[in-house]
Amino acid sequence: MKRFLLFVCLFVLPFSLSWSQEPAAPKPVAPFSPAVMSNGTLYLSGQLPQIPETGVMIKDDVKKATEQSMKNMGSLLKQNGLDYEDLVMINIYMANMDDYKLINETYASFFKKKKFPARVAVQVARLPFDVPVEISGIAVKGSAKPRK
Repeated sequence: MKRFLLFVCLFVLPFSLSWSQEPAAPKPVAPFSPAVMSNGTLYLSGQLPQIPETGVMIKDDVKKATEQSMKNMGSLLKQNGLDYEDLVMINIYMANMDDYKLINETYASFFKKKKFPARVAVQVARLPFDVPVEISGIAVKGSAKPRK
């Protein structure tokens, strides 16, 4: 049994899981991986509107905050050989539902082919660092086309 566990740890797990941290993406603000690849699916943790080069959080402009969160997600997608068109599911957490329209407009601009993933958008009581938006997602290379 010990030999089997050793085999799994040394030879199977390294090929089925990978954790991502690209210099162009912000460093995590808590104990988590920004993205985990498992069996061809990339699970993206919630991306805050943090500027990677400075660590500054964008708090007072929801449009710029949404753009930065999406750019941070794009950096992680690119690092893993994916792009926005490979996203199959998105979760948007916003501090104020009145920002829904601005968030949608900014978010939609990242999908050049207008093939949008499935999505959840909810207002929450509070986000880390009092930012206005956080966005997480799931991506699969060559993902299926959206169904109507």
